[in-house]
Amino acid sequence: MWVVVGLFVGKRQSRPWIVSDELWSFIEPLLPEPGPKLVEGRPRVPDRQALCGILFVLHTGIQWEYLPQELGFGSGMTCWRRLAAWNEAGVWDELHLVLLRKLRAAKKLDWSRAVIDSSHVRAARRGPKADPARSTAHGRAASTTSSPTARASRSLCR
Repeated sequence: MWVVVGLFVGKRQSRPWIVSDELWSFIEPLLPEPGPKLVEGRPRVPDRQALCGILFVLHTGIQWEYLPQELGFGSGMTCWRRLAAWNEAGVWDELHLVLLRKLRAAKKLDWSRAVIDSSHVRAARRGPKADPARSTAHGRAASTTSSPTARASRSLCR
């Protein structure tokens, strides 16, 4: 997602965690409606500000709890919860498809440098059958560092 988002940010800017109006116009319709507030308290941080906080943490690599309040993105925990809710709602997968469609329509996709990860490609035929797993029944397990049997390797230096 980060690469695709970078295409809509434009030229490299000093604050890449700030979401452009164009990118926000794609993201906002995909976000789930917030549920009703169960308790009174602080007003809800707007989604766009929370997204900027999420991008700030991802870009800088700081821990969620150290997200500076002075930036106006809400607390790190707020941003983390929002990210978790959006993950669960499938926002990022849907955004990926929307942005790919947009790029495809603009003929800005270059498939000559695409890579397929084999872990995502279904195998055509089944591989060899795995050996049965060792028993986990109660009893003494064999040591992986030493063995009292003759099979254990002995040092030639005595």
